[in-house]
Amino acid sequence: MTPAPRLLLAVPFVSTLDRFAMPPMMVSMAAQLGLPLSQVVHAVGAYVLAYGIMQPVWGMVSDRAGLVRTMRVALALGAVSTIASAFTDSALALALTRGLAGACFAAAIPGSLVYLGDTVPAQRRQREITNLMAGVAVGTAVASTAAGVLVQYSTWRIAFAATGLAALALAWALARLPAPPRPRAHLGLVAPLAAVSRSRPALLVLALAFVEGGVLIGVLTLLPAAVEAAGVSAAVAGAVTAAYGIAVLAFSQLVGFLSRRVHAWRLIAYGAAAAVAACALVALSRSPAAALAGATLLGAAWAAMHSSLQTWATEVLPAARATVVSAFAGSLFLGSAVAAVLVAGLAEQQRYAQIFGWAAALAAPLGLFGALGRKRWIRPEGEPGR
Repeated sequence: MTPAPRLLLAVPFVSTLDRFAMPPMMVSMAAQLGLPLSQVVHAVGAYVLAYGIMQPVWGMVSDRAGLVRTMRVALALGAVSTIASAFTDSALALALTRGLAGACFAAAIPGSLVYLGDTVPAQRRQREITNLMAGVAVGTAVASTAAGVLVQYSTWRIAFAATGLAALALAWALARLPAPPRPRAHLGLVAPLAAVSRSRPALLVLALAFVEGGVLIGVLTLLPAAVEAAGVSAAVAGAVTAAYGIAVLAFSQLVGFLSRRVHAWRLIAYGAAAAVAACALVALSRSPAAALAGATLLGAAWAAMHSSLQTWATEVLPAARATVVSAFAGSLFLGSAVAAVLVAGLAEQQRYAQIFGWAAALAAPLGLFGALGRKRWIRPEGEPGR
């Protein structure tokens, strides 16, 4: 087993560019297309719903066809769908193209995580996953800032065209990524799903991911629109949200250091506390200063809690690792999609205090059950680590 290839770090970066470019542009997209904001929020919901549903599918496909090949095909298809999004002029076309893009990009980050699970020793796995999440952080910061500037001074269509071209280039470049062994190719499609359904720890991890998606991703998706509703420009709203990516990048280094000294359940608890504080803060105020602090706390929550839950997902059922990791990511984004549907009407009415207040109320039990579950979990025999 070897350290993660540097080329692998580009996968979460590029897929995150596509996912996080849209939130800072939602208000401007609604205005330019002549649509209610709720319909644009539903297009975001279509993206994350397809992203979530396709996670387990791509996981099973990668077990059969190989990780690298699967990621390359998915990125190429996602690139085409994203470029098509730049030419839409109706709510239906936007939802369809964004949904297709989400379905394709769904293979990117889970595939990277499984690659790490298959090639990196358990003792170093959280550190490598934290490094991988740095790509997500940088992608978030770049996407949020650039998208805000583009809609302020140009058009949102350029953002989709640019991210699509970046994904197409990465699909070509991944031909140089060494293929890992395929230890699960003989399992077929049903056996891994059956194994997951029988594993209580695996089901707990998936449930936690669902709630986490509704809280962390749900709040982050609506934060730019909430800040813009307070009277600032799209460029400022995007820049404020970019603080999240910078915070993830900074706190990831701290979490990587702490992961070798602090048990994972404590990291989950720390992250949940940061999530509660972030959601409560932006429930009270959506001023740029409050949103900046809230985005920073969300970044800390993601670095500590999400990376710990994600690492747990790679360890909880080694024989069905690809399926668990894909289902984990699927649950995460299904939770986000459900949240988007539930609060779209409230967002249209600019009732952001209520939305973020609910998120704060959910973050507390998420941290409690996550920390207790991880503390009591017994690692499978033969798997090193704590």
